[in-house]
Amino acid sequence: MTFDALLFLSFGGPEGPEDVRPFLENVTRGRGVPPERLDEVAEHYHHFGGVSPINRLNREIMAGLRDQLRAESRDLPVYWGNRNWYPMIEETVARMAEDGVRRALVFPTSAWGGYSGCKQYHEDIARAREAVGERAPELVKLRQFFDHPLFVAANADAVRRACAQVGDPRARLVFTAHSVPVRADELPGPDGRPEWYSRQVAECARLVAEEAGVEAYDVVWQSRSGPPQVPWLEPDVVDHVERLHAEGVGSVVVSPIGFVSDHLEVVWDLDNEAAEKAAELGMGFARAGTAGDDPRFAKMIVELVSEHVDEVRPRKLSLLPAAGCSTNGEACAPGCCSRTA
Repeated sequence: MTFDALLFLSFGGPEGPEDVRPFLENVTRGRGVPPERLDEVAEHYHHFGGVSPINRLNREIMAGLRDQLRAESRDLPVYWGNRNWYPMIEETVARMAEDGVRRALVFPTSAWGGYSGCKQYHEDIARAREAVGERAPELVKLRQFFDHPLFVAANADAVRRACAQVGDPRARLVFTAHSVPVRADELPGPDGRPEWYSRQVAECARLVAEEAGVEAYDVVWQSRSGPPQVPWLEPDVVDHVERLHAEGVGSVVVSPIGFVSDHLEVVWDLDNEAAEKAAELGMGFARAGTAGDDPRFAKMIVELVSEHVDEVRPRKLSLLPAAGCSTNGEACAPGCCSRTA
């Protein structure tokens, strides 16, 4: 099939102190997050000068992606749009229309199903096309990639390096991903079974641990942001570090497989809060890197493109479906990635 461009679609992040509060209001709009929680999270950003690393990291990933596309003789310009901060997807799709793009693939920086990781990106695509109107290009979202062999291999190598860094052969490996409301995770996936998002995370953790040669590991959660009365996936990573210490574990290696780059939630929740808790308890601690800065990540994106352009068979390491491919922001498979109240 013929495509004119590739849209790199991400979450977005503030690039100065004045951006922080408007950005957080965009992120939490309609979710009932109390103002004091926004104030608390804003302090995390201000701790780093009001700048999230995510936009810089996305620019670096896109530079590698453009290099990989050229290396494989693919003439696809790469555009960049965000959900919550500039460059906003609506502006980017308008520019694509002005440039004459009629049909483009969309790569979202999320490996997962679920509302925030998949369905909301479909909504972003539909909203942007509606804003642009009849001139809007057709947009085809690429699939979820939690079990792609290149994503697994990049994370596994990062785990190996972190294990070597901590220097304790009995260190416990702990995988983390962004927590979501329990009610959202209880919805059925495209295979009709519930816990679609957490099952994908658990499967990715299994694949990465197996590739890294690690038998014992845990899957925990981080970065919850909803109202306190709403149950979210647990345990929290900091609470889990305390539990491991109580069980006599001397060192911990944390792998943030739920994230593709070292943006602020990774840096704050793991490099600050979890690391500080481990130090307070006298535990060894190392944090594995994320897959985004590994050259194989850009190569994986080009492989996902090839599935559409050249009708190449998808490379997957699990039997779980990799839903999410649709056009123009249309819904995923029935029952997949629905939103809950």
